[in-house]
Amino acid sequence: MTAAPAVKNDELTGDKGPDGDSILNALAAAILVVDGAGRIASVNLAGEQFLAGSAATLQGILLSEILPIDSPVMALVSQVRTTGNAVYEYGMQIENPRIGQHFINVQATLLLEKKDHVVLSIQERSIADKIDRQLTHRGAARSLSAMGAMLAHEVKNPLSGIRGAAQLLEQTASEDDRPLTQIIRDEADRVCALVDRMEAFSDTLPLERDALNIHQVLNRVRQLAENGFGQHVKFIESYDPSLPNVYGNRDQLVQTFLNLVKNACEACPKSGGEVLLNTAYKHGVRFAVPGSDSLVHLPLIVNIQDNGDGIPEDLQEHLFDPFVTSKLKGTGLGLPLVAKIISQHGGVIEFDSIPRRTIFRVMLPTDVN
Repeated sequence: MTAAPAVKNDELTGDKGPDGDSILNALAAAILVVDGAGRIASVNLAGEQFLAGSAATLQGILLSEILPIDSPVMALVSQVRTTGNAVYEYGMQIENPRIGQHFINVQATLLLEKKDHVVLSIQERSIADKIDRQLTHRGAARSLSAMGAMLAHEVKNPLSGIRGAAQLLEQTASEDDRPLTQIIRDEADRVCALVDRMEAFSDTLPLERDALNIHQVLNRVRQLAENGFGQHVKFIESYDPSLPNVYGNRDQLVQTFLNLVKNACEACPKSGGEVLLNTAYKHGVRFAVPGSDSLVHLPLIVNIQDNGDGIPEDLQEHLFDPFVTSKLKGTGLGLPLVAKIISQHGGVIEFDSIPRRTIFRVMLPTDVN
């Protein structure tokens, strides 16, 4: 019995979807296809703009005529052909008289139909800018370290005395005055708690690290959330079971992801809130760190996604700066502490936020780089 041919979606609906060229031309990333001879076989509209030429003039010319033969992009093309694996490189710098200077993200992968063809996806918006901002955040964290140490000594001791005096006053105070002594105690406790959080930045001792299963860390975070601040939220897990271990400090990583999950839960609507915990392993993810010629391999990805209203645009650029918060009673120290811990583990944190979808993405090295 002969099997019936597969029916395409457009045959069922009567509508034909957009063709491949229309989809590629709608993308903001520059897409190039390089054939086995090193010539440009195809380019989308964003690619035409990036390479400063029309598709008609670009197709068929050697990529090396546009980019120097020693360009890191050329090296990526060779690497993909040799290994057969997709490669991601972030913060790459390229420059020539034709296209000028650019900081780019590049993804290179083999074309499934033609194994000698390599597809390049080039994005102008570089994560190097985000790493630059994180270096600024680290500088701010170091300033907080000194401030936290100073406050711990100069503020906490007097506050303890003030709180003790308020307790003594309360014993002899009238009924009308006792609420005032309670206010003094509550405010002293609040300031002490703030100083304690700032003091966390001053801990510069080397981390005690072990090989950790990141899923065990996330499971612990989920348990804490479900029994506390996340009771109104539906948690969804999408884990890659093949992830290697991360080399880190369990307590600090639990604290980091607990902060991120707590923020996600608080951002969710009271009804229908969802938080997605996702992990993945991306081969070849490499970052060019400003001030260094070396590339950092960060293949282990952890995503925390919520369906809240999103982060206000005016806060996004300064989200990891100390004391920046949209919460009425927030201190603005949670995310700076998260960024500090992630950087101590050799990783990077970034985020994307639009209404109904905010993702915090943590990229970490493994214990077997």
